[in-house]
Amino acid sequence: MVQDRLQQIFREIFADDDLLVTDAMTAADVPGWDSLAHINLIYAVEREFSIQIADDRLASFATVGDMREHIEELSGVH
Repeated sequence: MVQDRLQQIFREIFADDDLLVTDAMTAADVPGWDSLAHINLIYAVEREFSIQIADDRLASFATVGDMREHIEELSGVH
């Protein structure tokens, strides 16, 4: 399930085993989610799901839910 895998990625990137990822979550909701963390997050997502997210799509993710939906579209996994 994409949500479960994203949960693990977020916990690893942000070093917070208690972080609960929701579709409505934004960068402002996660302490330490800056531009460098965002790059690390995208890299980890691409590696985990064996996908390539186009640069022009990166800025279009307003929420984690937007990212999850795009991952599902690219990977065919739900």
